[in-house]
Amino acid sequence: MMNNKKIAVDFDGTIVDDAYPAIGKPKIFAFETLKKLQAQGYRLILWTYRHGPALDEAVEFCRKNGIEFYAINSSFEGEVFDPETQSRKLDADWFIDDRNLGGFPGWGEIYNIIQERIEFRVEGKEVLAYSKLKKEKKKGLFW
Repeated sequence: MMNNKKIAVDFDGTIVDDAYPAIGKPKIFAFETLKKLQAQGYRLILWTYRHGPALDEAVEFCRKNGIEFYAINSSFEGEVFDPETQSRKLDADWFIDDRNLGGFPGWGEIYNIIQERIEFRVEGKEVLAYSKLKKEKKKGLFW
């Protein structure tokens, strides 16, 4: 199955428990979910604060666990970042990070969010998935 969607994935606290600069234990279902998404054609980008040897260790850790990334800290493989002509923001369809609004929901929930294309809104201190919200009846001239 081919897919042109790109998913930027953080490493520390998302793929593995946060133990920076060391590598923490893999999060439950992280590698299984990432492999399944790759098999469905999603292009995975490793999007992390790590650089130099710490980044190399993270990439190798993922490789040993069956994940090869489409790109690393860039929008596509081979991209050379030039701050004079480019934005630091990556070109991705989804960003998975433990510092998301509402925190890290877990890899099972992330897989469902992507598969079901669930959107969100914030109410008070809660992050609510649109697919799980009660639909309010509109009151207007014709209804």
